[in-house]
Amino acid sequence: MLNFIARRIAYGVLILIGVNLLTFMLFFTVNTPDDMARLNLGGKRVTQEAIEKWKTERGYDKPLYFDTRKAGSEKLTETIFWERSVSLFALQFGRADSESAGDIGHEVASRMWVSLQMALPLFVLQVLASTAFALLLVMFRNSRLDFWGVVSCVLMLSISSLFYIIVGQYLFSRVLKLAPISGYAPGLDAVKFLVLPIALSLLARLGGEARLYRAMFLEEIGKDYVRTARAKGLSETAVLYGHVLRNALIPIITSAGSYLPYVFLGSLVFESFFGLPGLGAYVIEAIGKQDFAIVRTMVFLGSLLYIATYVLIDLAYTWVDPRVRLA
Repeated sequence: MLNFIARRIAYGVLILIGVNLLTFMLFFTVNTPDDMARLNLGGKRVTQEAIEKWKTERGYDKPLYFDTRKAGSEKLTETIFWERSVSLFALQFGRADSESAGDIGHEVASRMWVSLQMALPLFVLQVLASTAFALLLVMFRNSRLDFWGVVSCVLMLSISSLFYIIVGQYLFSRVLKLAPISGYAPGLDAVKFLVLPIALSLLARLGGEARLYRAMFLEEIGKDYVRTARAKGLSETAVLYGHVLRNALIPIITSAGSYLPYVFLGSLVFESFFGLPGLGAYVIEAIGKQDFAIVRTMVFLGSLLYIATYVLIDLAYTWVDPRVRLA
């Protein structure tokens, strides 16, 4: 197993290097440092002196990849590529391009906890609710409950998240006044601001997840080991929870695990509409300001989290199914 993990980590590092290189080349091929300065300073009529000052303050006055004026290792380290791309591997994100954004590392560290406060409860509730709903439909399969449950799932997954947000804010905040329409407060006061976005996000994802899990359970329920369990006199509940659910955990882990990066990176749509100062809102603000330093950082963190997540998913396979051997 250790060899497998080491190999997967090596593959992940190579993928991360490739993503980092492509992202850097894309940003600095489409936009030169002078273009970035003009975008942040306010247009085409900005003086060259102001552009040079902006570039100097943010380290964009250096060569892109190689500085022939320096000696030794400084030929590589005193470059934009080293300071803005290679430094990401040491989790040194540097300063944002816009004036008001400040240090990226500090912002990521502080906003990450806000995103986690919303995404961690949502992740746990999503898995539990989708699994329980899917098992209920399978238990009453070919009945009216199953039919209307599937119809409800298709209806829920067909509706845009924006619809849930707009209707939910209007109904629960403006009409019933059960929760604030937007905003955030630290400490225990954050609960009243997080309940509504968590509930609406759970509802928006429930249909797709429950329908997927139902299909997984129906595939398992027709196999020989299920017939054997029923022949031994086990109840339908024991068969579903003791055998079907256990053997369907691998695809469930795969599906649920792919959502884990969003637990750390936050929800772009929900954080923006509910005024939550998390990483999702941070990315939206950066795109609006055309702050490429923040966008590059979040692309790197997203790639890092996806790679780490799928390594953890592989390890989880061996926990839920002893027959799985990582080799």
